[in-house]
Amino acid sequence: MTTDTPACSCSTPSSDRAVPLPPTLEELLGHEDVDTGVHAVAGFLTGRRVLVTGAGGSIGSELARQIAAYGPAELTLLDRDETGLQQTQLSIAGHGLLDTRDVVLTDIRDRDSLVQVFASRRPEIVFHAAALKHLPLLEQYPAEGWKTNVLGTLNVLSAAREAGVERFVNVSTDKAANPTSTLGATKRLAERLTAWFAEQTSEQYVSVRFGNVFGSRGSIVPVFQELIARGGPVTVTHPDATRYFMSIPEACHLVVQAAAIGSPGQVLLLDMGEPVRILDVARRLIARSGRSVDIVYTGLRPGEKLHEELSNCGDTVQRSLHPKISHARVPALSPDELSTDMLAEALTAEPLSALAS
Repeated sequence: MTTDTPACSCSTPSSDRAVPLPPTLEELLGHEDVDTGVHAVAGFLTGRRVLVTGAGGSIGSELARQIAAYGPAELTLLDRDETGLQQTQLSIAGHGLLDTRDVVLTDIRDRDSLVQVFASRRPEIVFHAAALKHLPLLEQYPAEGWKTNVLGTLNVLSAAREAGVERFVNVSTDKAANPTSTLGATKRLAERLTAWFAEQTSEQYVSVRFGNVFGSRGSIVPVFQELIARGGPVTVTHPDATRYFMSIPEACHLVVQAAAIGSPGQVLLLDMGEPVRILDVARRLIARSGRSVDIVYTGLRPGEKLHEELSNCGDTVQRSLHPKISHARVPALSPDELSTDMLAEALTAEPLSALAS
């Protein structure tokens, strides 16, 4: 490990200082939210039956709040996290009673339960945000990523097709581009499954790929702030590591926009500007705190890239739908092609590029 000590004379003990209010993306990195023009196209949500998976998470909950503003006929919040569901219900309905039809406690790994939910609610539009997302944890437990991100997505897609869903948006990640990790490979497979269901249904089944969501649960800003509040050190994997960033509302605008303008089987990508060095984020948060906190470099973790990418090598990326939104295609993958061989590769921790070829 190597240490980077920022120039700062303040040495106030951590116990005497409160964690500062979280900065905005513009305050910290000078990144202004991209206007996707979502308000001009989001009328398709009005009067429709909408279901959101992962509705208790950072993206799913904000997505649900945005959808609620457009007056859907019914908005179903689905998650296996009961506390997350309560917080989302509280922010939308003004109560967290959890005794109403709008909240559904189930796991996307449970196909039978999903089929029952979709059969009873008959959603017309589905936003699929449920996923396991922490890269290093999935490197340790690749089978969990397979069960949730691949088989769980397959369950949601199958239930959606059986229920006659007209629009389906699979929330993906930039790590699905040229994947080098379990997270990236499983999300890439989810994109390909979504493309196959688009072919089979001829409906608007699409995926949306974006980078790090600034301030989301478990992302670097709240983690760095907690480390700073404890007095440090702040851990950074590599001094040159960069990532794309976008705000939670910006990410959710893209997801809604994708449901409106995407064609069956497409993957949509938001122009997020230039990638940002993680080290710069850490230094700016430390400077903002007024403390003297060390930065320790820990090295890239297994499966982690130095720089993220938004599209796969060889992909044809076009920008004909919106000036800030690109679109590409991924090869469709039939559920019949999923095999235990893929799971075996993940379990033996061998390179996972073959999973997404």
